[in-house]
Amino acid sequence: MTVIKPTTIDQYNAAQYDEFRLICDELRAIIDRVLTEAESKIWHAHPVWFLDGNPIVGYSKLKGPVRLLFWSGQSFATPGLDKEGTFKAAEKRYTSVTQIDADELVNWLEESRTVQWDYKNIMKRRGLLERIV
Repeated sequence: MTVIKPTTIDQYNAAQYDEFRLICDELRAIIDRVLTEAESKIWHAHPVWFLDGNPIVGYSKLKGPVRLLFWSGQSFATPGLDKEGTFKAAEKRYTSVTQIDADELVNWLEESRTVQWDYKNIMKRRGLLERIV
C-alpha cells in the first residue's frame, strides 16, 4: 500500500477527518490573515509558515489532537502555550474547532513577528539558538 504524502497545505487539510479538518482549516485561515508576509509550505510533512526563512508557526495532526506549534513560543509574553521540546518552542493542542480562541491566536501570531529565535541557522551554530533582534 502506497501512502501519498501531501505536497500542499490544501492537500494536508483535506486529508484530515471531520473535526480535525475544521481545526486545520480554521488555523490556516487565521494564520494566513495575520501573517500575510509569511511564506507557507509543507515542511517535514506539516504546514509551516516562515518569515525570512525562519520557521514561525505550524500545525500537525497527532494521534488525538491537532498541535499548533510556535518555534519561539516559550519567549512570548502572551500566556496560553505549553512548553514543547528542549529549545524555545511552545504549543497549543486542539480536539475541537470551538477550542480555538481567535483573539488569543492573533496575539501569538503578532508576537511571533518580533519574538524570534534563529532556527534557520541552528545547524550552522551546532545546535545553539540565538535571539533575532
